[in-house]
Amino acid sequence: MAPSERDLFGDIPSPVSLLGDADTELFTLALALIPGMGPRRGACALAKFGSARAVFESSRRDLEDAGLSGSLAQSVLSGDSFEEAILQREKAADFGTNIIPLGAPLYPTLLSEIADPPLVLFAKGDTTLLNAISIGVVGTRRPTVYGKAVAERLSKEISDLGITVVSGMARGVDTYAHRAALAGKGGTIAVFGCGVDVIYPAENRALASEIADAGLVLSEFPMGSPSYPQNFPVRNRIVSGLGRGILVVEGAQYSGSAITARIAVEQGRLVFAVPGNITSRMSWGPNLLIKQGATLVQDAMDVLSNLDVEDRSRVYQRLHGTGEPAASPAETSPGDAPPRGATGSRILRALKVDEGRSLDDLLEAFPDMSSSEIIAAMFELEMEGAVKQDAGQRYTKIWC
Repeated sequence: MAPSERDLFGDIPSPVSLLGDADTELFTLALALIPGMGPRRGACALAKFGSARAVFESSRRDLEDAGLSGSLAQSVLSGDSFEEAILQREKAADFGTNIIPLGAPLYPTLLSEIADPPLVLFAKGDTTLLNAISIGVVGTRRPTVYGKAVAERLSKEISDLGITVVSGMARGVDTYAHRAALAGKGGTIAVFGCGVDVIYPAENRALASEIADAGLVLSEFPMGSPSYPQNFPVRNRIVSGLGRGILVVEGAQYSGSAITARIAVEQGRLVFAVPGNITSRMSWGPNLLIKQGATLVQDAMDVLSNLDVEDRSRVYQRLHGTGEPAASPAETSPGDAPPRGATGSRILRALKVDEGRSLDDLLEAFPDMSSSEIIAAMFELEMEGAVKQDAGQRYTKIWC
């Protein structure tokens, strides 16, 4: 039987033992910073040993039995990554950034359920968005005029409903989605493929500052990490993993957005796609996704209607600024509903019990209202139990 490190070195204190009762954040950060560890191996080690501290306090034999290579086990036992972890924590604090370890209360629940969740997240801004109902919006870095307009309109509509828009801060569709979502109630999360203190692309510096102030900037990469090309596919699993689904606006057949959609499917997320001109190369990706079963999206209601009842109830609560559990549409009555806005009241008067009207009909009937206003009002009316939507997305009144 081969001797263990403790057998060989007797009572010589390890770097870990010298830390005393250091916190979970530091231990998890040190685990994440070990070269070659990676999120999948790290998550497996945490599941095996129960905590990051327990990983560092394990013997080489136990680490290897858990699936780590000899060299990786030796890196864990050396404790060398703690020095960098301490420096990273200082840099994060100086930059006003939270470090959120896997398993912490703030860590997004949905993201923790994917096969390879980040061991730590660096978050600057409103961390309550991490567990908000969200949808990823992705697309090409070189959108057409149509793609730009669609990304802006849909992202604003989605955010107006109180749903957070998640994207990757890249040029093109990502940028338009973030800007439009900032103006809505749902806000936006920008997932970086570099450190949160490294702005890429550089022209988005002002936008990144706005998002840090009114939304959330997020990354699994340490402070100061450059924007290496290989980081972006890794980042995309977070864009899809944070939310209920992913919306593809434009992209070529084998584009990064198509890859993100495939990752979303593997994660069990909903996939939405905006149809495009069949002669445009930028439409090949989303059009193919629709052929393969993705939900075709023309407005935000196409996204909202595919969320489950619990998620829609949470969206309704957020839209009205209440933390109280919302009743389901079947349980509500006119006396239970919050005060209805003027927009909802006008629309309700125009609806009939025996005749459905589409969103296009309502846009024609109320030319002074934007599509975002009508969609938000229809959502509120539906959650109140005042209207119902059929499979063809036509609305009818169900009580006066």
